[in-house]
Amino acid sequence: MRGGIVENLNAAADRLKPHGQVIDIQEYGSGNVNDTFLVTLDPEGEKHFILQRINTRVFCQPELITGNMRTLTEHVRARLQRAPVSAGRRWEVPRVLLTQDGHDHWVDSSGSFWRALSFVDAAQSFDTVKDIEHGSEVGYALGIFHGLISDLPADTLADTLEGFHITPRYLRHYDETLAQARLGSSPEVNYCLGFVSERRTWAHVLEDAKAQGRLRLQPIHGDPKVNNVMIDTATGQAISIVDLDTVKPGLVHYDIGDCLRSCCNPSGEETAGWEAVRFETDLCRAILRAYLSLARDFLTENDYEYLYEAIRLIAFELGLRFFTDYLEGNVYFKVRHRKHNLARALVQFKLTESIESQEATIRSIIQDMR
Repeated sequence: MRGGIVENLNAAADRLKPHGQVIDIQEYGSGNVNDTFLVTLDPEGEKHFILQRINTRVFCQPELITGNMRTLTEHVRARLQRAPVSAGRRWEVPRVLLTQDGHDHWVDSSGSFWRALSFVDAAQSFDTVKDIEHGSEVGYALGIFHGLISDLPADTLADTLEGFHITPRYLRHYDETLAQARLGSSPEVNYCLGFVSERRTWAHVLEDAKAQGRLRLQPIHGDPKVNNVMIDTATGQAISIVDLDTVKPGLVHYDIGDCLRSCCNPSGEETAGWEAVRFETDLCRAILRAYLSLARDFLTENDYEYLYEAIRLIAFELGLRFFTDYLEGNVYFKVRHRKHNLARALVQFKLTESIESQEATIRSIIQDMR
């Protein structure tokens, strides 16, 4: 990191620390948007906390995402005080840490927006699902999360990312970008172009259902992929869902689709072997069984009707976003090389193909659990 960034990082850690002295700061996690650090403190009190510099090109009003997080986590903590999730199961929700003068963020001299979160200790996350049991825990975690916020009015949360998970809007942005892009011909680019073209008319399926009143807005996580689910290192149980920046009003289908898209691809989002990517229906069954064992209390019949469409759509949508970002010159997602977002798009499009080829099986899984 450049000297100025290090200086601001140290200043932010000092300003946002909950107590004691900062003794170490390390980059943490593999997020594609914000810069995240693990800060280690001297032994008194909590030993670690998470420090983040929010990407204000993505989150234009970063104070709103912190406000949403405070609203949601305070609601969840109150729910947990009244009724723990289950006997013997640990469940944590990260809390926003305040500065010494009571603010929930700090803006440095260069205009960077910093905030601090409590650290979920004795836990780890994984970029891919290890086995069926791990998949079940991820599904159970999403069910716990949705259950805890199912009575939180959606209008108490700000829409911090207008258009997020609105597939027709991403498609319009793709068209605008494509009209101005200078495309070099390659088999990969041609595959992506054809893939999007063949699925255009179907991309509005969830938004049409929402407009018709068949699906309703609820609080959602927005990004419940596998590496945002924390697993207790001692018990192997899911104990938290982190990365709450995308919490906002939305359709639970966005969360369910994103969770399954992430978990049922054992090759992972960053695999170079995109042609071998496959949606694993055994994992899908285990995750949905665990999720629906808790979600039956708040899902409607219409919600069930659109579960398959959600699984297919969110994989396609993420591929579309990656491909659009590649065409724009990689302005949204962090990349390690120029064609990184193209490679990511290929993975998601191949995953979508696999979902489509197994539609009957996936629909049968959903039907069996209703």
